[in-house]
Amino acid sequence: MAYTQNKKVLEFVRESVELARPDKVVWIDGSEAQLEGLRQEAVKTGEMIKLNQEKLPGCYYHRTAENDVARVEDRTFICCKNKEDAGPINNWMDPAEAYALCREIARGKMAGRTMYVIPYSMGVVGSPFSKIGIEVTDSIYVVLNMAIMTRVGVECYDYLGEDGDFIKGFHCKCDVDPEKRYIMHFPEDDTIISVNSAYGGNVLLGKKCFALRIASYLGKQEGWMAEHMLILGVTFPDGSKHYVAAAFPSACGKTNLAMLIPPKHFLEEGYKVECVGDDIAWIRVGADGRLWAVNPENGFFGVAPGTNEKSNPNALAATREGAIFTNVAIDPADNTVWWEGLTKQPPEKLIDWLGKPWTPASGTKAAHPNSRFTAPATGCPCLSPEFNSKEGVPLDAIIFGGRRATTTPLVYQSRDWDHGVFVGSIMSSETTAAATGAVGVLRHDPMAMKPFCGYHMADYFAHWIEMGKKIKNPPKIFNVNWFRQGEKGEFLWPGFGDNMRVLEWILKRCNGSVGARKTAIGYVPYAKDIDLEGLDYSRETLESILYVDKKRWSAEADEIAEYYKQFGDRLPAELKKSLETLKKNCAE
Repeated sequence: MAYTQNKKVLEFVRESVELARPDKVVWIDGSEAQLEGLRQEAVKTGEMIKLNQEKLPGCYYHRTAENDVARVEDRTFICCKNKEDAGPINNWMDPAEAYALCREIARGKMAGRTMYVIPYSMGVVGSPFSKIGIEVTDSIYVVLNMAIMTRVGVECYDYLGEDGDFIKGFHCKCDVDPEKRYIMHFPEDDTIISVNSAYGGNVLLGKKCFALRIASYLGKQEGWMAEHMLILGVTFPDGSKHYVAAAFPSACGKTNLAMLIPPKHFLEEGYKVECVGDDIAWIRVGADGRLWAVNPENGFFGVAPGTNEKSNPNALAATREGAIFTNVAIDPADNTVWWEGLTKQPPEKLIDWLGKPWTPASGTKAAHPNSRFTAPATGCPCLSPEFNSKEGVPLDAIIFGGRRATTTPLVYQSRDWDHGVFVGSIMSSETTAAATGAVGVLRHDPMAMKPFCGYHMADYFAHWIEMGKKIKNPPKIFNVNWFRQGEKGEFLWPGFGDNMRVLEWILKRCNGSVGARKTAIGYVPYAKDIDLEGLDYSRETLESILYVDKKRWSAEADEIAEYYKQFGDRLPAELKKSLETLKKNCAE
């Protein structure tokens, strides 16, 4: 049953069937009855394992192929007509060549299988922010994960009507052959094709593929922004609410900040932190001249290892019902799951992510380092009441951050919007001797969008600058660095819940209730203005990680100039100007 008279949907499905030749087609309606039937079928075929329903109600387990465990950046392409429009950071392929290649790979590959047609909305259906996608797939795992991560249901068809446009997503597991694995994006055609993978990041096409790569391009065309950002709300003791969006590269504490639990005395004073989203923000200019943001997703696709009661109790709580675990270990004693970092001591016997018996003496990881959980957002104890808002939340601040052992202070504020775009564009993380054999090698990840921008990165910077001209009341822009290190490599800031202390200063800057010191790079806090109550921590150490070393920043400016060269003439003049200002400030 097709559920829709939309000619474009029917044509897309007809073409997909003609290409992949499935034995049958199932139209997904989003009903619990249909999803439950698919879960039972997946358990019967071995695609999924049903976990202990008393301890983990509604939870299931899935293993991917050993060669299919992560996103594949070298196999991810932006396919636009003009190669230059993809920019220096993306892989590019000519659209005609990419379509021909994928069609040849996928031809007849669903023979003997079922094709599922998934209608889904990124954002609440009917919101001015929302966009509809249709994904066809030969994987029940994809259907069940998309039902957690997005808003799946026939109401998407109602919203489309008979002639509405949508993002086409074609996924075929094919032979899960890494040599023929491609994740292709056609931003000019609103189309995504994924072949020869069954790993979530490559096949849940609503996630990074649509919500960032395609949506960033749509945002540029339509005057809004798709960003790799968490969104959180902070309620102050006086009842006022403030919202923040923040972008961090991987391994920089994004999910932990999104679900932050403030220190005890903050809670006692009446502060409250709520999560709107942990990964993606779609942002528009509101009628009031402010930026408003929504989380277009409906669940969390989190890295399991390292998630525990101490590091992120809210994320852990979200996994306890209705979750799907991928490539973690199974505890055969009670048919539950385990991963490195979940408990201090691993169980004596496990079934590892490859399906083999495992003990602590095995000398291998029980869970894959990139093992995942897909969990419904409704299970998060600190979920914001605004999570399902069609209007979104107004942003007071935007925060950028990287992992820097030196140079970058704990927190600083940009001078204005254009300077804030510069701060985002130079985001980077610093390697350490332990990891690479070379200290201080910078990996640039502008706005944490390096792997996810669907067009030329310099044009993306220009779009940020243009957006700034449309906003009467722009959010203030900050940079944080939780990872400053001492001489022995020890971290000099406690991080985790104590990041609330920095967050409070940021929001006080937004409402004008606290001062700051002007430096070569922007505004830095006075140490006295960061609340250290209840923390065994010296003002001297705090002063040291707020210090701006002009010599180091002068060297940084030279490095930024080299980095910017790749963008050529497309680099906005405003960013060049901010770089010159930095050089001048450091020379004074």
